[in-house]
Amino acid sequence: MRSITVHSPATVSNLCCGFDILGLAIDEPYDIMQLTETEQPGIVIRHTDQYNLPVSPTENIAGVALQSMIDAVGYTGGFEIVIEKQIKPGSGIGSSAASAAGIVVAANALLGNRFTKKELVNFAMDGEVIASGARHADNLAPCIYGGLVLIRDTPTLDIISLQTPPLYISIVHPQIEIKTSYARKILPTEIPLKSAVVQWANVAGLVTGFLQQDYALIGRSLQDIIIEPVRSKLIPGFDEVKKQCLEAGALGGGISGSGPSLFMLSEKRETADQVASIMKNEFDKRGIENKTYVTTINDSGVKIVNRS
Repeated sequence: MRSITVHSPATVSNLCCGFDILGLAIDEPYDIMQLTETEQPGIVIRHTDQYNLPVSPTENIAGVALQSMIDAVGYTGGFEIVIEKQIKPGSGIGSSAASAAGIVVAANALLGNRFTKKELVNFAMDGEVIASGARHADNLAPCIYGGLVLIRDTPTLDIISLQTPPLYISIVHPQIEIKTSYARKILPTEIPLKSAVVQWANVAGLVTGFLQQDYALIGRSLQDIIIEPVRSKLIPGFDEVKKQCLEAGALGGGISGSGPSLFMLSEKRETADQVASIMKNEFDKRGIENKTYVTTINDSGVKIVNRS
């Protein structure tokens, strides 16, 4: 039976002001997923990690996404999925998206690469609904496309890849749990026009800063006056951590996805390392176990690392 192994990367979504429309793939961490054809119809899922995630194909994110693709092609065989998650579920750095994206890329390769990246995102969104209760692509699209993407319109999946200057990303994952579904539920349903105008301007400034490789403009635009004030209350020490990171020279940053992870962008590696140390120390002082990463942008997305 043919088999494919992929590395499916973590992602940073929203990027402060770009709620549900901006996402960035990063080099570390990543999930390791193996997909193997079987003669017995159906989907069998095994996890080799410690997270005790569901293995039923109707309850597992990868299983749901894969079934969506199988239904589209009328495939009558079976698949076995083996998943080693290195992106902790509920971390805010695209754990669920990595599962959904990784499996559809692997299956597409086994089925003759018949689907476009846009179509793969659509299949993967069916799996993402299991985690968040909503079909959104701000983690899935960068995971599949690589790099930085703008989702101009979610229903039609108008996905635009954006160029970026060299950047270093510092991430801290405090070991507290924030469910994506809850983090979406607490958001305001209406916002003042004045706040919307500020947010639109920051999104435009951020995209322009990336395209023009203007680090100062990127820094000025990494502001969120709508989502962050609500979600930051769920993360102990958020304001102090962010303040110290900016004082250390980070361009800017905030909550990754729905949290609890925080991200900061830096122009230089030395700054990014210092920022990561600040992040770790601040959560250590609060007695909160945490994991930090200093990484770079993943330009390729899900990567096939082995075929047999």
